[in-house]
Parts: sequence; C-alpha cells; structure tokens
Amino acid sequence: MAELICIEGPIKGECLDLTEGKAVVLGRGARADRKINDPGMSSTHAELSAVNGQWTIRDLDSSNGTTVNGHAVTTQALVDADRIEMGDSIFRYEDGAAGLPVQDEPPHSERPRSAPAAPPPKASAEDVARVLHMKEKAALIRQEVSKTIVGQVEVIDQVLMCLIAGGHGLLIGLPGMAKTLLVSTMAKVLDMGFKRIQFTPDLMPSDITGTEILSTNRETGEKEFRFIKGPIFCNLLLADEINRTPPKTQAALLEAMQEKMVTTGNVTYDLPPPFFVLATQNPIEQEGTYPLPEAQLDRFMFNIWVDYPLKDEEHAIVGATTSGGLQEPSCVLTQTEVIDLQRVVRQIPVSDHVIGYAIELVRSTRPSCEEAPEVTRKYVSTGAGPRAGQYLVLAGKARAALDGRIHVSCNDVRGAAVPVLRHRILTNFAADSEGMTSMDIVNQLIKDVPEPDEHVYGG
Repeated sequence: MAELICIEGPIKGECLDLTEGKAVVLGRGARADRKINDPGMSSTHAELSAVNGQWTIRDLDSSNGTTVNGHAVTTQALVDADRIEMGDSIFRYEDGAAGLPVQDEPPHSERPRSAPAAPPPKASAEDVARVLHMKEKAALIRQEVSKTIVGQVEVIDQVLMCLIAGGHGLLIGLPGMAKTLLVSTMAKVLDMGFKRIQFTPDLMPSDITGTEILSTNRETGEKEFRFIKGPIFCNLLLADEINRTPPKTQAALLEAMQEKMVTTGNVTYDLPPPFFVLATQNPIEQEGTYPLPEAQLDRFMFNIWVDYPLKDEEHAIVGATTSGGLQEPSCVLTQTEVIDLQRVVRQIPVSDHVIGYAIELVRSTRPSCEEAPEVTRKYVSTGAGPRAGQYLVLAGKARAALDGRIHVSCNDVRGAAVPVLRHRILTNFAADSEGMTSMDIVNQLIKDVPEPDEHVYGG
C-alpha cells in the first residue's frame, strides 16, 4: 500500500495511509485534511492525489515551497523512496501504486487556489547541488574547527552564517573564551588570508588602511608617493578589542565593511574578495574603552555572544590545552567556493510570507509603530532600522543553506533574530531599572509576533 511516512518533524514516525485513493491536503491550518503543527508549513501546503494510477504531489502556492529529493516542485509524480520536504518536516514516500483508482485528472477541491508561485531565480544544477551538499560541508567545517575549539557549536554556526551571507560579526565574551582562536581557526578551515589588528588607544586610521610614503622611482629617479597597503587588505580581518580605540580609528572600517573598498587621498582600492570583519569585545571592562557608535554597530550583521563552556567541555579544554592535545585543522572550503556560495545564497528564493514576517519582527522593535507590542512600548527607546530586515532575510537564507535546504522558512528568521536584533535595540531607563536586556526583549518579541496569516499572503 502507498504510504507517506514522516521521518523528521513534529509528527516524526507517523504514517499517512494513501490506499483509499482520495486527495489529501497537508498543512497546519484547519482547512487541511491532515493538520500538521509545523510552523514552516502553510495552512494548506500541498495536495496528494492519485492521477492515472500514480500518486502525485502538488504544491498549493505554499510560502516555503515543496521539495522532492532536494528540488523545488509545483507538481511531481512520486516514486518509491522519494524524499519530500515541506516546511521543517521531511517525509518518505513508499510506493503502493497497485490497486489505486485510475482518474483522468486530479480531483478538484472547493478551496480557492492562488496563482502559481513565481519561479525562483535562475540557478544552475551545480548551484543547487552546492547548496544541497552544504550540510555535509558544514559538518566537516565544525569537525575541523572542533580540533582547536571545544563546544561553542552555536557560535561557530553563527560565524558561518555571517561568512556565507557576506556579513560581518561582533563577538562579545569574557577574556579567555577563545574568540581570537576561533577566528584564526575559521580562516584556516576556509583558506582565507588572515590578519589581526590589536586595537589600542593610540591606533591611527592609517595603521589599518595603509599609508602613503615618499620614495624614489628607480627607473626615473624622481620622487613619488607610494601607497603601502595596511592589514585591512586581507580576506578575514580580526579587529581585536575594537572598543579600545577612539571612534576616529573605529570609523576607518566603515567604508571597508560596507563598500568593500578603501579610499586614501584621491585613489580607491578594492579589497580582495571575500572580505569579512570579525571583531571582539570585552563586555565587562569599560575603563579606557570607547563604545562603538550606532552607525558602526549597525554595520555588523550579527552580535554573537560567546558564553562559558559546559562542564564537560571545560574539562576537555583544560585537558587538551595542558597536554599538547590540540590538532591542526585542515582546509574544507577554498576562497573560490566561499565566493560561489555567497552568490548562490543570494539566489535562494524567499516568499513574501517570510519577508513579511521579518518586516513585522523588525517593526515590532520600534515603539513609535502602531503594531509595537507592550514590551517594546515599555522598555525600548530606539528600535531596529531597515538593515535589520535585510540581515534577517539573508541570515535565514544562510541558515537554510547550512542545513542543505533551498527554501527559507519563518523558523529560519526566528533562529537569526537574536544575533541580528540584539545590538540594534536601545533600552530605556525602565528596562535598565528592571534588569531587562535587549536580548530579553528580542526573545519576548519572538513569542509575541505571529507569522502573517494566510489571508495576507495566500496561505
């Protein structure tokens, strides 16, 4: 008999019997024949029906799409062992075609149907394969990084999301949390040119970008100015303790982080792709430091919190570092592969439903907006700007790519909300007096802000 078995998701292990030959609509809404409490699925996500003796799946213009064996489909005839992904649920189809009723055409439901979904951006089969295999690559990257960094899986994933989305990250953690070691290790695993700048109060902008010197041309004998490139001309720049240098020097990174170029005098130099900035900051020591201006903070895609390791992880750290047990990591991705992956991540399609959810989440941080919830009106003085919405969607794409998926769900946006919004929300006196942090507010907004319903985006 034909069956659809859930192998991953909220109803993992359950089986849907298809022997009766009746059309079945799957989704999370009340109008679905088989309701599945999966936040990544639409209210009426897909329809299974018997067509000419063979079971067929048809996507009902869902927000996150339906994939069969890793390929997005509109209508697809199923064969034995097909792997079907809808939202965050994965199903396996087991063939039982014998005995199915033969129908001239699929049964029509009385439910209104939206127009067919717009085709995704053009991507070659090689590009799709690159994303589908990224889950394996990500596992290899974690494995290599773990040779020198014990634990911190979430931190490593967030750094990876930044890199393949083309953003920059600010790592905040106490001294001795291996922030610097993590960045240098990531550079080795991704085959990137690595430079480290120790930010100090006497550091000047030219110490970062480079400087012009007066030299003699060996051929003509004439004096001329020659530009000596600074350490910013690399692939992965570690801005160590970035808040220890004055804003004048901090601002030397603004053009590089946004436009990927450096201007000195009347000449502009392009930075070598790929280019990333990962900065570190100590959250407790404020003496002799210069807090980053809001414009500088907004350039960072993620604010990544590096917390204490777990007890067993700390035991492994102390044992490995005091006995010479650390290994040298190997390269997993080349620079060219990282650049190609960045391009493909940009091409991953995102539905209006997901974009709408990201926008609602960002707007809910602004106390002046009508849709702002009570927690925002009470504790927030300034909310996130439009760049936060851009980074939420890009981070959602990167999160999907790391999981080997070519569709983005609202759950991906939620997974990136804390590191994207944490440093873009300014709390007021009421929040400070009650010990309410921006992270607490973001976590509350994730609970309070619902996904746009089916009436807005066609469910």
